[in-house]
Amino acid sequence: MSLLLKDKVYTIQSATSKRGIYPLHSYKLGLYRLPIKLEDKYEIDSIVNGFKKIFVMDQFADRIYATYRWKEANMPDPDARGYKEIELEVQVEIVTGEVVDMIYQIYPIEKYGDGLWVKDYRKKADANAKMIIDTILRNSILADKMIEYLVKTRQLTQEQAVKELEEMTPLAQIVPNAKPKPKPAAPPTGQEAAQQVEVETPSGAKAGPIDVEFKKTLKVTETFTAPSSGYKIKIFGQRKGNEVLGIWGEYVSVDYDVCIADGACIDACPVKVFEWAEFPGNTSSDKKPLMSREPDCIFCLACENVCPVQAIKISKKG
Repeated sequence: MSLLLKDKVYTIQSATSKRGIYPLHSYKLGLYRLPIKLEDKYEIDSIVNGFKKIFVMDQFADRIYATYRWKEANMPDPDARGYKEIELEVQVEIVTGEVVDMIYQIYPIEKYGDGLWVKDYRKKADANAKMIIDTILRNSILADKMIEYLVKTRQLTQEQAVKELEEMTPLAQIVPNAKPKPKPAAPPTGQEAAQQVEVETPSGAKAGPIDVEFKKTLKVTETFTAPSSGYKIKIFGQRKGNEVLGIWGEYVSVDYDVCIADGACIDACPVKVFEWAEFPGNTSSDKKPLMSREPDCIFCLACENVCPVQAIKISKKG
């Protein structure tokens, strides 16, 4: 079996079968074998925790399971006569150990009930499964391991190895902070502990994170019209000039009294939802990322993941 991720096989090889990988009752089985080791529990847990916001992540024994769900509709208007909607899913199984196997299974459309009207189901399921694999490989500790392998075995430069990894994972979504953080050091004792300096929230900012239940506890007190788009942004909580601003945005929500305006969210957003707006006199920062194109949000969570003070909450439109 090829060791390259781009080479995909649909037959069970004997070496793979010995690892206990068998198709269940699936319509199709896709299998990728990566020539890298993943045995450290801290690294395995980092994959499970790093992708919880975009996939349904589960773990059992030496297996990690990532499930992606999407909806199909037979027409755009849900109120139209004959409208149908169905939720589909595809799951990728990651088998850890001395080599890493990434497997996905595509079930017959009949498994989901009355879904024979769905168009291009197999093609979409295939693409979504590959998207899961590409996303996890590009953003997790597996990326570092693959780059290290390419540099060592192929004598590539670091830049060449990174480029090859990107070419191997064309459907990857960008998920910041999915790699494991450095393992926490043993707690200091005695004099060392007394000398530790606690990292504080930047001066003037309200301590984060944003209250994710704010829609239940706060009311919409006013709206703000974005100058560039004319979109009316909802403001939750009482606003006192620019000194206290509250939480702005219904689906792309930012607690402006936590936000320190570092700009990471603006840089991370692939569809340019945000733009800078001036709020002189606010205690945490004089400018804020205004969600001028809130309806354009694609729920990728990039902005939420990169915010250093956790001032952002992205929620799906109900």
